[in-house]
Amino acid sequence: MSRTKAYNAIARGALWVAGAFILLLLAAFLGYMLYKGLPKLNLHFIFGKSSDLMAGGGVGAQLFNSFYMLFLSMAVSIPIAIGAGIYLAEYARENRLTYAIRLSVESLATVPSIVLGLFGMIIFVNWMHMGFSILGGSLTLVLLNLPLLVRVTEESIRTVPKSYEEASLSLGATKLQTVVKVVLPSALPGILTGITLTAGRALGETAILIFTAGTTVSRHLFDPDVMAGGETLAVHLWYLMSAGLVPDRDAIADGIGALLILTILVFNFILVLPLKYLQRHHVG
Repeated sequence: MSRTKAYNAIARGALWVAGAFILLLLAAFLGYMLYKGLPKLNLHFIFGKSSDLMAGGGVGAQLFNSFYMLFLSMAVSIPIAIGAGIYLAEYARENRLTYAIRLSVESLATVPSIVLGLFGMIIFVNWMHMGFSILGGSLTLVLLNLPLLVRVTEESIRTVPKSYEEASLSLGATKLQTVVKVVLPSALPGILTGITLTAGRALGETAILIFTAGTTVSRHLFDPDVMAGGETLAVHLWYLMSAGLVPDRDAIADGIGALLILTILVFNFILVLPLKYLQRHHVG
């Protein structure tokens, strides 16, 4: 065996070891959390009301708030981010405005979430008098979602071969038709990856929502009122372990951890696989 082949074999083996270590670490973490939390999961726990003092409470309202705020924040973030990504990748010229937009996006991405939470509390909770509410938390989550979505959308569009656009334009399609019917479908897998990562991050966010959505929920289960208290699963987990008075708070925390993991896994499965299939079918 030549020296070059030996080096390649060593490098390949090292990469396999690194990959296996990451997989084992992830499996150990997920396995431990599911082992501790799965026995707690039942219909009463998942859909029941929480309790501040008595044992046996559920997390139904917190689960609803988690997905409700995720939906509201993504409904605002996705159109803005895709529009900004299309503009930066397809229409923007390299000038001061483009530089300012990219710098703003990069700067926003580096801001700690707790700072975004303080900003949201000042603007939405106090100045706009929304109080600790689902609406205030959702609007602040938009600030967390936008940087990643904009950058992923722009980079996904830039990976589409220019020959696709040139072929579409040569057939008489307009620039807008080319972007909508050729570029975006081809860039869809990358955009969906960004949406999935952003959604998972938003589902597990706590610092932002503590300052804007609060640590309370509506007295009505599954309340769609955007001005109601917006405690989520992650915030409820933090509250239980920091100031909770219920005697079974450890068991509830274990159940919330397992529920969050299963929720994100199911969410990713539901979102990514069917849409990737539709995208491949459309391109084919």
